[in-house]
Amino acid sequence: MTRTASIPVVGDDVQADAPRVGARGWAALVVLMLPVLLVSVDNTVLSFALPEISMALSPSGAEQLWIIDVYPLVLAGLLVTMGTLGDRFGRRRLLLIGATGFAAVSALAAFAPTAGLLIAARALLGFFGAMLMPSTLSLLRSIFRNRDQRRLAIAVWAAGFSAGSALGPIVGGALLEHFAWGSVFLIAVPVLIPLLIGAPLLVPESRDPNPGRIDAISILLSMAAMIPVVYAIKSLATEGPSLSAAGWAVLGLVMGALFVRRQLRADIPMLDMALFRRGSFSGAILVNLLSVVALVGFLYFVSQHVQLVLGLTPMTAGFALAPGMLAMIVAGLLVVPISRRVRPAVLVPAALVFSVAGYLIVAFAAADHGIAPLVLAFVVLAIGIGAAETVSNELILSSAPAEKAGAASAVSETAYELGAVLGTAILGGIITAFYRGALVLPDGLPADAAHAARETLAGAYTAAQKLPAELGDALWQAAAAAFGSGVLVTSLIGAGLVVTAGAIAAVTLRKAPAH
Repeated sequence: MTRTASIPVVGDDVQADAPRVGARGWAALVVLMLPVLLVSVDNTVLSFALPEISMALSPSGAEQLWIIDVYPLVLAGLLVTMGTLGDRFGRRRLLLIGATGFAAVSALAAFAPTAGLLIAARALLGFFGAMLMPSTLSLLRSIFRNRDQRRLAIAVWAAGFSAGSALGPIVGGALLEHFAWGSVFLIAVPVLIPLLIGAPLLVPESRDPNPGRIDAISILLSMAAMIPVVYAIKSLATEGPSLSAAGWAVLGLVMGALFVRRQLRADIPMLDMALFRRGSFSGAILVNLLSVVALVGFLYFVSQHVQLVLGLTPMTAGFALAPGMLAMIVAGLLVVPISRRVRPAVLVPAALVFSVAGYLIVAFAAADHGIAPLVLAFVVLAIGIGAAETVSNELILSSAPAEKAGAASAVSETAYELGAVLGTAILGGIITAFYRGALVLPDGLPADAAHAARETLAGAYTAAQKLPAELGDALWQAAAAAFGSGVLVTSLIGAGLVVTAGAIAAVTLRKAPAH
């Protein structure tokens, strides 16, 4: 008998007959949505604030990517550890510690005077953010034991990411039009204060009744596996193939193999690797990962395109993309009744067809036809991702035993945050490479302006503003054309990632029933 048979299976009939929560349970859901909203707002706000940050702090191209990536990189490296610690010491307790630290460091990030210090602050935000996300999803599992209620709660949880992403550009745009870029970090404080008040009153504590010992070696191995691999991908995307990138990748893979080996040999592992033998678990994780890569990569280059190339203000750009975020919310909620009748192996690939269509619209229409195709493309793309992620997140939780909900949630969140890193590193790196390769600088350009223009699109914009009108206009036209040249290839790669996610769902989820 394989080890998979030892996993306690959460039966659908038991879950369907479980007691239903009342008003207090739904009030607890509202409280748990606050950190979800915050993290998603933070990610989207930063994408839209990036042009102003680039102009204010003058980061290099690598530093600009690190400003975006260091937060999800640290967060992804610590999620499994924090999920396990939550299972052991209390998920609500870890949530409150994370919320306090996140609010304090957000205030520090708002006033960072250099790109290096902003990167350091973002790394600390990743540390405390890793305490927030596994706790929210695993607490939902302990509160909503009835399958139908839990499915709806997870749909609302997933919609919270979309709502935060929709509110982020709008709220952030309003702040950026009236205040300095640091104001986008300060919104964490008023969001987390109600959480610190409401969670002790409404959210019951939960933990694993039989936790294993704290395994410091496994904690170090999990981080040593995650960070070098992602760093190698970033290095490959920004600097091209190198022995250094290959070395980091090999190091990460070796550490990952050692981590897996240790978990398989442990009596009570930090992460039960047998979970991954269940197609509904591992398949749903991969669908989440690839979907987020496609979504975050899209937002990375589109947010720059609409602001710098099309000339929209941050707030106007936020409103332009808000319909897509709203479509993601609606799709995530509407898929709940559909999932009772349609098997995941059919439903998830069918939903992702919309996302493929969205990327194809960007590839063949957006570069030459202004904002309208981008709005339409994002709406279509978001419908597919919103529906697919609701179904996959529910499968992840239902595939794991209740006492390991924190660890299972952490794996789900790791896929999400790793997808955010890879979305920026892969798709962002590709469009950066195409931009640099296609950029033809006008004659007579000062050396410092040429250097800034080669680094980033925002650097070209800033340099153009400081030059004489004719030379500045020539530089900007060249930069805008070079950036647009990467849209086609980047969009086709994004579409390919979504097709891969759909194929994985069709194969790995075929035994998961509709329920």
